[in-house]
Amino acid sequence: MSYPKQVYFGDGGEINAHFVPADTAPDVGEPGDGMRIRYLATNDVTRGEFGLYRVMMKAKSGGPKTHFHRTISESFFILDGTVRLFNGEKWVDAREGDFLHVPQGGLHAFSNDSDDPAEMLLLFTPGAPREEFFEKLPKLGNATEEERAEFFDRHDQYYPD
Repeated sequence: MSYPKQVYFGDGGEINAHFVPADTAPDVGEPGDGMRIRYLATNDVTRGEFGLYRVMMKAKSGGPKTHFHRTISESFFILDGTVRLFNGEKWVDAREGDFLHVPQGGLHAFSNDSDDPAEMLLLFTPGAPREEFFEKLPKLGNATEEERAEFFDRHDQYYPD
């Protein structure tokens, strides 16, 4: 195993860090919504290396049905509460500090079925433009089946059933 290919060729380093204060408002969703998402490190910020998002779910907010990705892996780190995670084989009640990594092609899902709010970090590698997915997904209600299929294909989101 070796380090990745060099991407910075300067001699003195540079000022290019990205800071997101804890009190930053969510980028997607409103306080009463079932799920709000704060963009911590987008594909643009990380130069395509990864995308990191904080997901805040209200009690009994549910979540996406079982799906997989062909080009990105997805990892879950539980910050607070209980999030049900599907690891492709079974559902597990994940709590603060629990972690699940799902490589490309791995079936997975998540849901907050508990009576309490929950929060988690979602990590996608390599980076992908998930922001458009998060922002436009709630607006698919009136889309045709063809439009939905194109949207999910464009965003590497595949459902086995």
